[in-house]
Amino acid sequence: MPESTTLLPPVKKPAVKGPMAGVPRRLQAAVRNASPRLVVGVLLAATAAVVCLFLFFELKGNVGYILPRRAIKVAAMLLVAVAVGVSTLLFQTVTANRILTPSIMGFDSLYILVQTAMAFTLGAAAVVAAPPTLQFGVEVLLMVAFSALLYRWMFTGATRSLHLLLLVGVILGSLFRGLSSLLQRLMEPSEFIILQDLFFASFNNVDPSLLGVSAAIVAVVCALVWRARHTLDVLALGRDVAINVGVDHRKVVMRVLLGCSLLVAVSTALVGPVTFFGLLVVSLGYQLCRGFSHAWLLPIVVLIGAVALVGGQLLLEKVFGFGTALSVVIEFAGGILFLYLLLKGSLK
Repeated sequence: MPESTTLLPPVKKPAVKGPMAGVPRRLQAAVRNASPRLVVGVLLAATAAVVCLFLFFELKGNVGYILPRRAIKVAAMLLVAVAVGVSTLLFQTVTANRILTPSIMGFDSLYILVQTAMAFTLGAAAVVAAPPTLQFGVEVLLMVAFSALLYRWMFTGATRSLHLLLLVGVILGSLFRGLSSLLQRLMEPSEFIILQDLFFASFNNVDPSLLGVSAAIVAVVCALVWRARHTLDVLALGRDVAINVGVDHRKVVMRVLLGCSLLVAVSTALVGPVTFFGLLVVSLGYQLCRGFSHAWLLPIVVLIGAVALVGGQLLLEKVFGFGTALSVVIEFAGGILFLYLLLKGSLK
C-alpha cells in the first residue's frame, strides 16, 4: 500500500513588527540579507548626498556669508550624530538593554537645571552674554561628574538591577525637573522667556568657537571606542561571559560609561537636549546590521544619525519653511518608539 501522506496547512509567516513593519516583504528580505559593507556604503552615499544638498541647494545671494553658516550647522549636526549615536550604542551594550539611553538617566533634566540655576543667580541676560567656552566647560564638567558618580554607584557592585537603574534615573530626573520648575516660577517673566529658548535643541545658533573643542573630544573618545570594538562585542554577551574570557569587567565598564558621559555632555552642551534621538538611530541600526559586531554597528549608527539630522533639517527648512523645530519631531517619534519597545517587552 502506498504510504499515506498527511497534508498540513501552509504555515503563515509571522507579521514583522518594529521599525520594519509596513515595509514590503521583499524589501525586508533584501535589507536582512544585505551585507554590512553594502549597508555602510549606501548610508555613506546617502550622507554625502544630504550634506551636499544642504550646503548647495538654492545657494543664492551672498554666498560668502550663507555657505559658512550652513557649514557650521552641518558640522554641528554631524558631531551630534556621532556623539549621541555612539554613546547610546555603548550604553545599551553595557546594560544589555535596548531601551535604555544615557539621556533617560537624567542628563537632559540636569542640563535644564544648570541653565535655570545660572539664570536665576546671575540673570538670563548674563547667561546669554557669558563666554560660550566658559559656559560649555561648566555644563560638560557638571554633567560628566554627575554621570560618573551615578554609574560608579550602579555598575561596580557584584550585582546590578536594571529596574533599580531606571528607577534612580527617573527619580533624579524628576528631582531636577522639580527644582528647575521651582526656580523658573521665582524668576521674572522676561528672564524666563529668554531662558526658554535654551531648553530645546537648536542647530541654528551654534557657536563656531565650540566646534573645534567638541570635535576634538568626540574624536578622541571615538578613537578609543574603535580600538575597543572587539572588547565591546564580548561585553554584549554578558558580565559572566566577559569575566570568563579574561575581561576586567569593572574597569572596562567604567571606561565605557565615562566615554558615554563625555559624548552626551558635549552634545547636550553644544546644541541642547535630544532625549530620544539615540534610541531611534540605534534601533534602526540593529535592524539594518546583520549580526551584532560593533565594527559594523558603530559606523551604521553614526551614518543613520547623520542622514536623519541633516536630511530632517533640510526638509524642515526647505519644505516646511521652519514650521517647527527638528528636536520636536525627534522627541515625538522617539517617544512613540520608546513606548512601543516598552510595551513589547524589551525591558529585561
